[in-house]
Amino acid sequence: MRVRTRRWVAVALAAAALGAATACSTGDAVSGAKPTELRLAIGGEAEDGYDPTLGWGRYGNPLFQSTLLTRDADLKITNDLATGYSVSPDGLVWTVDIRSDATFSDGKPVTPGDVAYTFNTAATSGGLTDVTVLDQAVAVDEDTVELRLREPRSTFVNRLVSLGIVPEHAHGPGYARDPVGSGPFVLEQWDEGQQLIVRRNDDYYGGKPAFERVVFVFTDEDASLAAARSGQVDVAALPSALASTEMPGMTLHAIESVDNRGITFPYQPATGRTNADGEPIGDPVTSDVAVRRAINLAIDRQALVDGVLDGHGRPATGPVDGLPWYDPSTAVTGTDPDAAARLLDEAGWRDTDGDGVRERDGVRAEFTLLYLASDSLRQGLALAVADMLKPIGVAVTAKGESWEVIETRMHADAVLFGWGSHDPTEMYNLYHSGQAGIELYNPGYYGDPEVDAALDAGMAATDPAEATAHWKEAQRHFGPAADAAWAWLVNLDHTYFVDSCLDVGQEQVEPHGHGWPITWNITGWRWTC
Repeated sequence: MRVRTRRWVAVALAAAALGAATACSTGDAVSGAKPTELRLAIGGEAEDGYDPTLGWGRYGNPLFQSTLLTRDADLKITNDLATGYSVSPDGLVWTVDIRSDATFSDGKPVTPGDVAYTFNTAATSGGLTDVTVLDQAVAVDEDTVELRLREPRSTFVNRLVSLGIVPEHAHGPGYARDPVGSGPFVLEQWDEGQQLIVRRNDDYYGGKPAFERVVFVFTDEDASLAAARSGQVDVAALPSALASTEMPGMTLHAIESVDNRGITFPYQPATGRTNADGEPIGDPVTSDVAVRRAINLAIDRQALVDGVLDGHGRPATGPVDGLPWYDPSTAVTGTDPDAAARLLDEAGWRDTDGDGVRERDGVRAEFTLLYLASDSLRQGLALAVADMLKPIGVAVTAKGESWEVIETRMHADAVLFGWGSHDPTEMYNLYHSGQAGIELYNPGYYGDPEVDAALDAGMAATDPAEATAHWKEAQRHFGPAADAAWAWLVNLDHTYFVDSCLDVGQEQVEPHGHGWPITWNITGWRWTC
């Protein structure tokens, strides 16, 4: 009863916010003019605010700020605030030329000094945008900045794509809730937990948005569905399980993504070891490579796509499927529970007491699989995987928990995570032994010297082709037929209902769902009727 009450409260709050937004555009509807306000229910808010030096915008489109570079619809890197850049032969100095016609929303010009300040601040802030390889950013003249690195870093170009530039003169403790930037929008009102209202920045140097205001309404799945059905929002992000819902006046957009879901396994044996916080590390079952490989063989990924995702996605074979640095030769294709059973037999895991669960040396082939309790998609995947592993004699208990609980157990229990980025740094973070136990990276404490060497070489390469070769080499060692530190399950389609009269332009292969990825080209959205 309490859950139902919370949901109806959420619906009521959303309706109130949407009603206010609708009232603002009533005159447009009566007169027949195109609405000047866009209403979106496309995900949660940035609870920590809108400061890029702390991580806002790291998945793309910081709205209020400009980035030096950006990605087009084909994910190719193009200029934004920068007019061009070059990299020294040793990979240590990135020289960026800055456009001279950009101003912040308070009217002051964007300077190379602001760019240098942003990068230097992000490098020392401890935020979620990792710029720690930066030694120093220096404004060298009126339109040029040098970004000087401690060591070569092939992926540093992604920092130029993801780090929004903030004004040195207006950046401080309150900035995250009252941002000043040179992007296409300005924050007008933030009712935390309910809605964010932004208005068009008419001094923006780029393409002007067609809408005077955009209202982001923060709703759960139920409230988003209700808002879409009642015509109170123009775009609604809904899980794939709801994508078959009839929605008059709206069109379903199923956008391909690299937003994946996968299971990380505790890689270390259970020896009583704990981390610095006293959290346990290791598991006696998933620390066996035969078990991990068998699980990868037994999972029917296409069945997960068809059943749990209602067809809106693709089987996942690794963490970077379809990206330029992906090695398809490392994939497990199809499903083969018989081969999985043979692997377990050969490794000494046998069901000697006939209870349907294998044992070895007194240890039962069973483990807990944690997932975020509030995420219905992860719940469905976890339960389906548990069912798929029963026939091969592996017992999985799928258990929903909060992130607070998961973070204390993720080194000793398997966890169903979601990742997916346009940046290969994420692969480094998930598999390098140096990242073990850092935040949510490499939670299973996986480590392999050959993988570390390949990942280090990929990061240090100064030639993109050379870096790609190293990324692929790493996959051949950590992939599902080798160390199998993860069992990757599915790549999602991001499913949105969009007003049939709203043209959202060319769609981009989207990253993990944080940061409203559909809005990457919002400055080009237009009404068509």
